[in-house]
Amino acid sequence: MTVLILTSEEDVTADMVVARLHRTGTPVMRLDPADLPGKAVLSADYAHGDFDGHLSVNGHVLSMRGLRSIWMRRPGEPGAHAAHPSPWLTAETRQALYGMLHCAAARWMNHPRSADQARLKPWQLRVAHLSGFAVPPTVFTTSPRLARQFAEQHEDVVVKSASGPPRGDPALALPTTLIGPDADFSGVAAGPALLQRYVPKRADIRLTCVGTRLFAARKTAEPGQVDGRYGDTEHAWRAVPVPARIGRSVHEYLRVAELAYAAFDFAEDEDGVWWFLECNQGGQFGFVELETGQPISEAVALWLSRRAGDRLPAQRPG
Repeated sequence: MTVLILTSEEDVTADMVVARLHRTGTPVMRLDPADLPGKAVLSADYAHGDFDGHLSVNGHVLSMRGLRSIWMRRPGEPGAHAAHPSPWLTAETRQALYGMLHCAAARWMNHPRSADQARLKPWQLRVAHLSGFAVPPTVFTTSPRLARQFAEQHEDVVVKSASGPPRGDPALALPTTLIGPDADFSGVAAGPALLQRYVPKRADIRLTCVGTRLFAARKTAEPGQVDGRYGDTEHAWRAVPVPARIGRSVHEYLRVAELAYAAFDFAEDEDGVWWFLECNQGGQFGFVELETGQPISEAVALWLSRRAGDRLPAQRPG
């Protein structure tokens, strides 16, 4: 039984998991949907009331009947690397590839349906609240008047992208930016803005979830730091235990979202409260593992390699 990893060719995080799978003798096929058609070939057929499908990558053939699990790591757009790419080719290739994979009796990390929903930031905040997390007051709006009112009410607020940096044009990355009520909010009318009450933090928390296993890491924040993803600091990520209340909320969130993998980001304030910022269903974990030594890639490989119904080992301290 084979593990299928859908990701780009250059993905160091996936490389770490592939190495773990090779050590256990688990067959692996790696495919970037952008290489289909071209480097990869697919075929699916219905005959005599039965279904079968095959993928061929670099001479290796995978039958859907021999597919154990699928890791939706960082797949490219289907058909993007074709000789003559087009929106039509992307749509057709997506229909063929994911339609075939949906027919297989395989476990997903994460299922595309759940992954698409999990990316929606307003939905994330709603589920986080219902799961018991502390969630900063937030507004999504195209009204300059409402944006200004929100800023006046909370004084210090941050503005950030809901969907992350865009692909292609415009080449823009919007870091989380601290603003005050005297800012010019007229631009809000041009596109939805995400405004959130600023949480003065003493540390960033990254909590990585693999199935039922939780790995928390903490990095001390610089004074006045707004976005921990930008700028170098003298602090490193350190493994920390997961508070029981946070653990219960995480498991509830994953249950509602139907996710097998997720990376949560929290801001820890001066009182030690972990404020929910976001949950990235496909978030990176390589940098955390390299700095903390937490066996996250091993946990991912174990989840992908086991069969449905297999029992996992007890949670080890993260």
